[in-house]
Amino acid sequence: MRGLSLGVSFVALLAATNPVNAQSEAKTNTATMSGQGDPDTQDRLGATDTDPNEIVVTATRHKERLQDVPISITAFSQSDLTQKGIVGFSGIARQTPGVVLNERSDNNLSITTRGVSTNGYQAGLQSTTTVYLDELPLTTIGNSVTLNPNLYDVERVEFLRGPQGTLFGSGSLSGALRIITKSPELDSFDSSALADIGVTFDGGGIRQRYNGMVNVPLVEDKLGLRVVGFYRHEDGYIDNIGLNRRNSNTLKDWGGRAIMLFKPTDRLSIRLMALYEDSYPEDASLVTPSLGDRKRYTTIPDLYTSKTQLYNGTIEYQLNGAHLTSSTSYAHQDGLFVVDLSGTFGLALPFYLFDHGVWNTFVQETRLVSDPGGKIDWTIGGYYLHRDSFLEGRQTSTPEYLAAKGITGLPADATFNQFSSDTRSYELAGFGELTYHLTDKLSATGGIRYGKYGGTLDTYAGFNSQYFVYALSGISGPLARIPTAPTSTTYPSSAKASWKASLTYMPSRNLTTYVTVATGYRTPVYNARAGLVSTVDPSDIVIPPGATSDNLINYEAGLKGRFWDGKLTANIAAYYIDWRNIQVQANRQSDSVQFSTNVGGAVSKGLEAEITLAPVRWLTLGLNGSLNDAKITDLTPEEAAISGAVKDARLASPHVQGSLFGNLNYDLMGGAKGFTGFQVQYVGSFPDGFPNTPGKPSVPSPLFDYTDAYTNINIQTGIRIGRLTTTFYMENVTNSRAVTYVHPEAFIYSRYAILRPRTFGVRVGYNL
Repeated sequence: MRGLSLGVSFVALLAATNPVNAQSEAKTNTATMSGQGDPDTQDRLGATDTDPNEIVVTATRHKERLQDVPISITAFSQSDLTQKGIVGFSGIARQTPGVVLNERSDNNLSITTRGVSTNGYQAGLQSTTTVYLDELPLTTIGNSVTLNPNLYDVERVEFLRGPQGTLFGSGSLSGALRIITKSPELDSFDSSALADIGVTFDGGGIRQRYNGMVNVPLVEDKLGLRVVGFYRHEDGYIDNIGLNRRNSNTLKDWGGRAIMLFKPTDRLSIRLMALYEDSYPEDASLVTPSLGDRKRYTTIPDLYTSKTQLYNGTIEYQLNGAHLTSSTSYAHQDGLFVVDLSGTFGLALPFYLFDHGVWNTFVQETRLVSDPGGKIDWTIGGYYLHRDSFLEGRQTSTPEYLAAKGITGLPADATFNQFSSDTRSYELAGFGELTYHLTDKLSATGGIRYGKYGGTLDTYAGFNSQYFVYALSGISGPLARIPTAPTSTTYPSSAKASWKASLTYMPSRNLTTYVTVATGYRTPVYNARAGLVSTVDPSDIVIPPGATSDNLINYEAGLKGRFWDGKLTANIAAYYIDWRNIQVQANRQSDSVQFSTNVGGAVSKGLEAEITLAPVRWLTLGLNGSLNDAKITDLTPEEAAISGAVKDARLASPHVQGSLFGNLNYDLMGGAKGFTGFQVQYVGSFPDGFPNTPGKPSVPSPLFDYTDAYTNINIQTGIRIGRLTTTFYMENVTNSRAVTYVHPEAFIYSRYAILRPRTFGVRVGYNL
């Protein structure tokens, strides 16, 4: 049925128009960035709205100047990503105000926006910031495998801050990161290539990145094909002394995508995309500082691998007065989640987790968007998501340890706990937004999304045992395998609404002010081990049923301006977030079993600014920064006891974060062009979770810690000769070892992420 839907339903890509960048390198690039070659853009924005110095985004499902959109957005063009060496989420996060990336390994990460996170892991919880690849949400829950996709030959990346529940659904509690792929050009052949070779200062590892693109117009102005391929082999920078392996966190990543675009008429376009990416980090990137510089300890490699297939079909149709868009996507993700959990008991006994997950996701969205120019602009649409998540796992010891302790009765592979489950969940929603232009300068916008969600959890027959009791108590002899019966639970369907309202005042074309109120929510979480009693300490917390939906309301005021003929741009926003019935992840003290629950409330308030100055044609300077104060404000004694939270506890975000950047362009001999750029990124310290031990009120958690406050400096310089660009770069110039993330669980012995050591390299690009 899904295959049939994919083949026959109307499908659409977001109306991606312009490769843009909120901090463009120089005005010489802006003609390309404005999308002047896209007649569709010109038609919808109006002939007078195609100033080449302006940025066009589709964050509201309309094509609008970034300056006109009453939300906080940072946008990146492909040229900006390439120049700064951004190939994944880490570079995006460091260049975006109010955003922190919490990364344990490639493909095992979460993103915090505006302080809306109680810890950087969010295990078992729906993400608070959703990552979209075109129309497909890649993120699910915090401790699953999430692809960190290749960012070569994309149309642009948009980071929307603040709740985006009206247009993007339940996962966008605090923001949405949108990666928009580039469509084929129908009128000309095109190609590009980029090779990046780097050397890590410590360890001597080699970083290799290769990318290529070919665009072929199969039928001029009617049918085109665009194919992208990429390969990365990046030696690691962390030594695993338990495995006696140097540079153990090596990454191997390869794949590609093909997009075909068919435009039989000026009104109709059909777009088909197929994508595949195989990402295989050979070990996690967490260290134990007490072991020495860049050292970690496990006795098996921690693996977070992802094989992702994505298929999307698109049809857009221009009606008289409105644009119809319908998008159908299907994704198949296959991942390994393999972790050495011996840290749970201080390395006293072997404890390994082998999880294999398969996620099949189907998404259908259909929407109708009015053409601009009237008194009213409107969007109306429907959305359906179905996700089937299959997990099979086992927890093991080692045959050698069992033999030494005289424990018998387990399989040859020393599995002491075996389990599997299949979770099928859905979200069905209708949404709409309407903007009424009260005057030429004043507009009011209102939007609502009403969603229904539910699911079924099937657990299959497996077994458990008293392995921990035997191992910790020194008991030998046969260990009984206790069967676990299959179960099936259908969670009652629930419904939730999110809404937003904004007022926008534009005293001139170059100045926009706005106030916005928007809400967001996450769907309930059901603990798979609800009711489980600890085999290590039966008096410890009994795992609760789960966490109900949480709610957030964001109050925001902002200003977006262009001054001095566009030489100075400024986007400034202040926000106040009231977060209620917060979903939190905690771990039972005796055996570190994860569970989800709710606590009362928190407030996050802050200020964000993006300022770019281009006083002359050859120089661009900019500053992105944010101030944030996020903490628990409401908490009952019962909530404090089960979660480890305390009133006024900070949430997992820095008070201060910012990026200072610059780019200098200059002429060289023979028509060559030179350029030099830099980025100075600062991230303040923040906690890894709540300060107390769940289940033990007022007992400080031994896992509570803070990241480092750090500064990261990157520089680039290069030359352009015709279509060939050569860039020499240095990343982490000071070779900082700052701790950027602290894992909040005792499961793992190596809990700290650090900056990648100083790396030198060269990027050679053709036709970029």
